[in-house]
Amino acid sequence: MAWIPGGEFIMGTDEMDAYPAEKPAVNVRVEGFWMDVHEVTNEEYAKFTEETGYLTVAERPIDWEELKKQLPPGTPKIPDEQLQPGSMVFSPPPYPVPLNDISRWWVWVTGANWRHPYGPGSSIEGLEKHPVVHIAFEDAQAYAQWAGKRLPTEFEWEFAARGGVNGKRFAWGDELTPSGQYLANTFQGNFPNENLGSDGFMGTSPVKSFAPNPFGLYDMIGNVWELTSDWYDALKYARIAGQAPKLDEGMNPCYNPDNPYAQERVIKGGSFLCAANYCVNYRPSARQGQAFDSGTSNVGFRLVKDAPGKTLGMN
Repeated sequence: MAWIPGGEFIMGTDEMDAYPAEKPAVNVRVEGFWMDVHEVTNEEYAKFTEETGYLTVAERPIDWEELKKQLPPGTPKIPDEQLQPGSMVFSPPPYPVPLNDISRWWVWVTGANWRHPYGPGSSIEGLEKHPVVHIAFEDAQAYAQWAGKRLPTEFEWEFAARGGVNGKRFAWGDELTPSGQYLANTFQGNFPNENLGSDGFMGTSPVKSFAPNPFGLYDMIGNVWELTSDWYDALKYARIAGQAPKLDEGMNPCYNPDNPYAQERVIKGGSFLCAANYCVNYRPSARQGQAFDSGTSNVGFRLVKDAPGKTLGMN
């Protein structure tokens, strides 16, 4: 783990091309904490499951009673044969497609999970040093409890990702590839069908494949999205700035205008699927919501640990 000293920083952004959920920029302070220098890997998660016998959400049958809470009232029950264990896998089409329908490249695969990231017949052999994926929020929480750590807050995560550099578009400056150098695992080419792999990787990359930030943290941008402990609120920064009313957490702890029934946690950092022609989420301020009870082939996590005698978070 690396020590993150804490301090004041600018959270979010006011840049014109950023997404609304990142605005406005607000001044935030966090206390110091320890953070994993890289994302939790397949071999690390394997050790946890071997010692505990834990089964991830993607390895268990889907509970319809829980699932329907996130769907509009009256949604017909999904057939039992479609409620089998599985997860969402990126499956690129062979030709260009409209970018307004994610079902053209995301496919539910029965039998896909962290042990079988592409579905039955696939394995993590040779991927031991890659970040574990297909991890739901409770899977990360279970690992954290076992490891004696916790998930970072969204504020802690962004402060750490910026590496002490404030007000820059990217974690390392204002250019994505300074002097033509790739500093993170993202998507080059025409998303979703044409990945050029110019950064050396077509999918996830082994942790520590790129240089660390000034805090000594690897892959805070790209590779896989990372879970945080916060519920997703699309107007969070506006509420902090006093530009939107406080969220009525008695109704729903999160707010996503595109999905009023959503129960999502914040994910940060973007992934190997972030592309200039589709989603520029390879920036510290970028944020999205991830359903708390599911994982995908591009979402993982890393953990933090409190300094002795301190309770961490935003002041």
